[in-house]
Amino acid sequence: MRKSYVTSMPNHIGAFLKASECFSALGVNITRVSYNKAVDSHTLFIDVEGTEEQLQKADVELEKIGYLNSNSSRTSVVLVEFCLPDVPGSVSNVLRLIHEFRMNISYISSQENGTDYQYFKMGLYVDEPDQIAAFLSEAEKICKVRVIDYNRSEKIYDNSIFYNTYVNSLAQTMGLDDAVRQELLVHVNLAMQTLDEHGLSPYRTFDSISKFAELLGASRGENFVPRISNHKVTDQTEIILIEPPCGSNTIIIRSHQKVLFIDSGYACYQNEMHHVFRKLLPDFDRMRKTILVTHADVDHCGLLPLFDEIIASPRTATCLKREYAKQDGYREQNPLHKPYINICKILTSYRAVDPAKINTHWTEMQELHAPLTPIGYFDFEELHFEVYEGKGGHLPGEVVLIDYEHHLAFTGDIYVNTHGLTPEQAKYNQYAPILMTSVDTDPKLCAEERKAIMQRLGVGQWQIFGAHGFKKDYSVNA
Repeated sequence: MRKSYVTSMPNHIGAFLKASECFSALGVNITRVSYNKAVDSHTLFIDVEGTEEQLQKADVELEKIGYLNSNSSRTSVVLVEFCLPDVPGSVSNVLRLIHEFRMNISYISSQENGTDYQYFKMGLYVDEPDQIAAFLSEAEKICKVRVIDYNRSEKIYDNSIFYNTYVNSLAQTMGLDDAVRQELLVHVNLAMQTLDEHGLSPYRTFDSISKFAELLGASRGENFVPRISNHKVTDQTEIILIEPPCGSNTIIIRSHQKVLFIDSGYACYQNEMHHVFRKLLPDFDRMRKTILVTHADVDHCGLLPLFDEIIASPRTATCLKREYAKQDGYREQNPLHKPYINICKILTSYRAVDPAKINTHWTEMQELHAPLTPIGYFDFEELHFEVYEGKGGHLPGEVVLIDYEHHLAFTGDIYVNTHGLTPEQAKYNQYAPILMTSVDTDPKLCAEERKAIMQRLGVGQWQIFGAHGFKKDYSVNA
């Protein structure tokens, strides 16, 4: 059994030795340690492996020696800017006030700027939220005061409690409960450790994660306004394209009063998408719900638990089953991508789907020699698709569906109409490559797969539905 401990370590010689001896005495093996004083001088992450009984005893022993800080979520650093006259001793009154409120200063920065005023930035270590409000009220009697958003500043000014401050901000943005904050804290640290081991600066990445969360949170509730369009195929068949501001499209094919969904977007928009589905399909709550998944990315599979049947390629089914068994999916198998995918899953409230719902219509091809390999057929009422599996340029298990009679192609993330993105979608899409190095597992191979799709389209006027952005109208001449 594995467990991650987020410990609050005393800043003195032998602190880690004491924790190590605690685990050793219980027969618990340490599998990962992460501590970086330049990032957070208080927090040490320890991953261990042992029996359930051993880990329960470890909990007790670490609590006894004061290494488990259950009150850390109440602690924060507030970055305050004081506008003071540029004269000797002007800062003394502010320092006296800080002393009166018994606050610790964790960061100070000031420099003359050629004016009559000097701006002092100070990081104040605050235990109680009400404390800072009272302090600011008194400070404003002395000078102009401005609170700077700790997570949006150009750099991380104070690192003494970075992890808790950063994670609490993400959790508040997405409305996450306390139960998942500890898990999020561990994955944020894993991301920091991965960047550090590769000699990369964390600031751009962590700023991107914050902006990613802000975009997700800003599109919830009344602000969830997807672009919805209808596309006629025959007198009895139409396609409804739902494009949310963040995450993958959801496609609804309605033919002869039957309905098929393709892909499902993020789990955090479940209530909003429910409202959309019920508006478009009055019988939604009563109907048997079937969905086809183009591949196993988190932004395509978020609503899968709502459906009765999930149609997937064998490799996609394998990935979904691994997630249900709490094993690494395809994205997480890349150590560079793993912490970011797990952060994304937590922020979007992703839950793995019951494998009993998954139906694989096609036989798994052991070797995929071409960029696109035909693996079978899929019929839905008037539509008759040839199904192709990509070699894994975007993600293993990816499929493309082509109906040659009706000139339709559903291409998932292999081909996306980037020119058809809304401004909100374009803004959202710019962060995925930063968070995962690349949205494609193998960008060069994915380019070959896109080329192969176009080569397989016959003469005629085609409607191409990618998983992001608007439909692409594409003409192939004789």
